[in-house]
Amino acid sequence: MSAKLERPRAWQRMLSGRRLDLLNPSPLDIEIEDIAHGLARVARWNGQTIGPAIFSVAQHSLLVEAIFSDDGKATRDEQMAALLHDAPEYVVGDMISPFKAVIGGDYKAVELRLLAAIHVRFGLKASVPDALTKRIKQADQIAAFLEATQLAGFDEEEAKRLFGKPPVMKPDYDLLVKSWTAEEAKTRFIERFLRLETR
Repeated sequence: MSAKLERPRAWQRMLSGRRLDLLNPSPLDIEIEDIAHGLARVARWNGQTIGPAIFSVAQHSLLVEAIFSDDGKATRDEQMAALLHDAPEYVVGDMISPFKAVIGGDYKAVELRLLAAIHVRFGLKASVPDALTKRIKQADQIAAFLEATQLAGFDEEEAKRLFGKPPVMKPDYDLLVKSWTAEEAKTRFIERFLRLETR
């Protein structure tokens, strides 16, 4: 068979030894350590943030889950879904929203397949109900406002236009919008995941 006709490689080897197929991901090839390791090394805002280290997707995920869970009404599965809302980025990276809009549906389809496999791996429903997606997105927008104004150089008016009204600040949020090392972000992400998993 001609090399030109061979299917291009569509899998990623993880440090755990797993080989994850991006086009047809299996829950059996997903490990929380791989997710945490990857997300802790993926920069939010394309790395355009202040501080001695990147602000990672792992940190962003912890911030979103803290905001989402703040009212004390979320179930354990809802909190887990909030923590894992950007988990596919451990494989595909974090593309800024304007670029995602340009790429369109193919990227979103890959991301959704990965998220479904991740959810199944950790005992959640493969697809997230629309109402829950909306609640997580609201927390995500609040996190984006905090990150934009505290780390990424946006003024409040610009951030308000893009991400909505500013949130009421809580001490926990402030602590989460800081520059951590990749190892600290990975450790904290795994710790939070395990606390939710064992609830």
